[in-house]
Amino acid sequence: MAQKIVLATGNQGKVKEMADVLASLGFEVVAQTDLGIESPEETGLTFVENALLKARYAAEKSGLPAIADDSGLVVAALNGAPGLYSARYAGEEGNDAKNRAKLLVELADVPQEKRQAKFVSCIVFLRHPTDPSPIIAEGECQGVIGFEEKGENGFGYDSLFFSPQQGCTFAELETVEKKKISHRARALNVLKEKLGA
Repeated sequence: MAQKIVLATGNQGKVKEMADVLASLGFEVVAQTDLGIESPEETGLTFVENALLKARYAAEKSGLPAIADDSGLVVAALNGAPGLYSARYAGEEGNDAKNRAKLLVELADVPQEKRQAKFVSCIVFLRHPTDPSPIIAEGECQGVIGFEEKGENGFGYDSLFFSPQQGCTFAELETVEKKKISHRARALNVLKEKLGA
């Protein structure tokens, strides 16, 4: 019988993406929103700290093992911004269009060769709220920020994130293809290895 695990997110895209992988490891994923659990304030200074904070809170409130993901876009020319504040870069939580517009303004004078960026994902697994040895899995994806949006797929900064290996932006990739190479996919693969061990 599958072991129930709470996923510390209300993002249905994340739930779907992670549930598929975790199901193969014998977990039944329940989103924290389905249990009436709100998200805690993210006060960490790193992706790992925020993921731990979210997982601990969800485990505490639900009484179940918990998994949380904290991710974002790190742009070298902006000293790592938007980073931890990727989802609320323009001040409004989850307004992707405004976040992308702000990023383009911030990078307006930055030449092509200095627009390197990476997507980072950190996934944390806690067996219980006071688990002293959480499983931490990280994944990264290198790319370049374009000068204009391209593509209709994806969300967040996908239409600005150009992958040299793929020769297109993440928003121009098919969902199936993106799921194989994204930062979250890479972190999930690491998690799968660590849990399967």
